[in-house]
Amino acid sequence: MFDIGFSELLMIGVVALIVIGPERLPKVARTAGHLYGRLQRYVLDVKSDIGREMELDELKRAGQQFKESIDSSVTDLKQQATVVDDYLRDETDNIGNAVTAMGELETRPPLSEPPVKQAQDHTKLQQSLPLDEPDQNNASAFAAVVETARSDSAGKTA
Repeated sequence: MFDIGFSELLMIGVVALIVIGPERLPKVARTAGHLYGRLQRYVLDVKSDIGREMELDELKRAGQQFKESIDSSVTDLKQQATVVDDYLRDETDNIGNAVTAMGELETRPPLSEPPVKQAQDHTKLQQSLPLDEPDQNNASAFAAVVETARSDSAGKTA
């Protein structure tokens, strides 16, 4: 605490011995030691209190930051949930409108033949196969090529 060397302590002791006297010096030294010990304990208590207050402030700040981050996350999630909810409601409305429109189209009588059928009736230049059935002409040609290849290889090996 104080920068006091041995020679300075010796000088203070000699002066105290002369001023106080040899009878009262031990009692005064004991009292000074007790006061010095109390002062040290008081300083340590103050330091520990300040340290605890600083830790408490740090914990409060950390808790506040954590709370703010949680609140911002909750706000973001609510906004995203609102966007998804609005999108799903719009899609549900669109599907409902499409179903309603299809129901109205089925209940109306047709005005005339569909345009595709009119075009087929007028042109009839080419006959087309359904897309889900294979072309029979190509399958028979492929089968003939396979049969010819089998018979050629069978004749060479025999």
